[in-house]
Amino acid sequence: MKILLTKMRKIYRNSRISQKLFLAFSLLIAIPAIVVSFLFIRIQETQLYKDAMATGSSHVSRINEKLRSKMDIIENASSTALTQKSFVDFIHSNMLGDGLRLVKFRQNQFEQMHNIIQSNEMISELSFYVDNPNLYEIWPEIYHYDRFSPQDYWKTLREEGGSAYRIFAFREGEDTLSYYRLVRLQGQQQQLPSIMEIRASHSVFFGDLLEETGGDFFSVVMEGSAPYRYIYNPRHTFSQAAGDKLDEILIHIHGQLNALEQDRPVKVKIDDKTYYAVYRYIAPLDAYVVDVASHQALMKGPRSWYALVVVITLSVMLLMMLLVSHTTRRLFRRLDSVLSSMRKVRKGQLDEKIDTGLDEDETGDEIDEVAVTYNKMLDEIKQLMTQVVDKQLIAKNAQLHSLHSQINSHFLYNALEAIRMQAEVQRQPVIADALVSLGSLLRYSMKWNGDTVALGEELANIRSYVQFINFMEGGNVRLTADLPQEVHSYAIPKMCMQPIVENAVHHAAPPGGKLHIQITVWVDNNNTLIIEIFDDGTGVDLETMADLQAVLQGDSDTPIIAGKNGLGLENVHKRLQLHYGKGFGLWIDSVQGSYTCVTIRLPWENVNLGGW
Repeated sequence: MKILLTKMRKIYRNSRISQKLFLAFSLLIAIPAIVVSFLFIRIQETQLYKDAMATGSSHVSRINEKLRSKMDIIENASSTALTQKSFVDFIHSNMLGDGLRLVKFRQNQFEQMHNIIQSNEMISELSFYVDNPNLYEIWPEIYHYDRFSPQDYWKTLREEGGSAYRIFAFREGEDTLSYYRLVRLQGQQQQLPSIMEIRASHSVFFGDLLEETGGDFFSVVMEGSAPYRYIYNPRHTFSQAAGDKLDEILIHIHGQLNALEQDRPVKVKIDDKTYYAVYRYIAPLDAYVVDVASHQALMKGPRSWYALVVVITLSVMLLMMLLVSHTTRRLFRRLDSVLSSMRKVRKGQLDEKIDTGLDEDETGDEIDEVAVTYNKMLDEIKQLMTQVVDKQLIAKNAQLHSLHSQINSHFLYNALEAIRMQAEVQRQPVIADALVSLGSLLRYSMKWNGDTVALGEELANIRSYVQFINFMEGGNVRLTADLPQEVHSYAIPKMCMQPIVENAVHHAAPPGGKLHIQITVWVDNNNTLIIEIFDDGTGVDLETMADLQAVLQGDSDTPIIAGKNGLGLENVHKRLQLHYGKGFGLWIDSVQGSYTCVTIRLPWENVNLGGW
């Protein structure tokens, strides 16, 4: 038998959806008498249930409003009590020092407070618990804080905004509700804050609730944090009928209460009986007002509904089966076309849309809606792919252009000032040559008709730069270049060599000494252009060299400080790698006190350097 069931499950699992639906509809149609005979009774029961839940919900809302109104009365009484500032000040002062002062307090301030309590029938007791060693406990309204338990409850009050209710008071809580409130005094020196307690008996506060003895719904107030503590009328017909099962019923209901889902009734089943509950959460009380009713009491309508006779004939059943068979075949024929298109898209054919055959003003059925939504999804995917590529290009170009803006403008100002001073002091013709070199530098660096230049143009600019530096600093830098003729016109990124030469001039030349810079160019393996810039200067110390290598190799996120190492190396390296990729850029080798060699690797025969 087990093998047969396993085989039937496999056959059903591997069947097409259309076959499964046909089987399901056939089974439903094969037992129409059962379905129809219980249809009407189910509708009636549902309507009865809705009406009963609406009635219960309305009743719970009314109880909720009444309880909140009583809470307002208690809170107003507490506010009125705290307005008696002289009373509050006195119980925080030395009550043992002056007997006459105590008598006057009893005749005036205490009497006024006592009248506030007596004027409110709901309040059975109002007490203050004060951390005052000089307190005189001769009236039930005034107690030392040691009599209050738990001692650290003031922390809870502070966290809850200064006041809180407990439907079961700490003292004699079985039949008493208490409202606790912190009494804050300016300049209070006590270690513990004072607490005011207003007590109201359950018979008064929940009087409307406890007076009801009949009806389908049984009203209960349940403490939010304790499923075994609740208030109800033991004389109600429901509680008497439930007997010993009442506690079990209420505990099961409490386990399903949720303050965030108050509009959804609770359903519990105890033994063979079902119970429903509607409720409202009263946040200040941390309690639920619950109305409970049994399924049997709510569904005590006419039993004649169950006498509904099955009238569906075999001919109608056969007609329905034929109709279902025809409809499912048509539906799944269209669904197959949707699946076919999805399989093609999964293989990468994003243009494989579904042909719905709908006119512009037609919406079609659910399958048509799936097809239309699917077609729109394909369009959005292609659009998003295009946007992602565009954003990447924009971000890349923005980063590249931001690197262009890193120009040391102080160099230009210092150079012009040096020429002016030289001209005024020496009045020599060599200044004309210096001005020509400076003009060449300015024209080359500030004229950006494109992002690339011929290698020969970059080299000519470097020569102008070295000539001008020698003019400014006394001719201590010598530049030589060795490169094949075919690379002179090769397009390279503009200003990719000069920053390296500048870095050598500013950092490699020894004080008062000479510097030789050698530029060598060759093509490696017919696919890589190698530009080697070598200087015989002071080299780079080991710590700085490690920082440079870390940045150039992508091992460090710490930027190179321009004043220490020069901005040129990092700038050029980032520009080259942003366009050509990780396989290209700068490599540096140096021996302190001997030499520094910076190697630039570029792709050979590259025809388009892009928009950087």
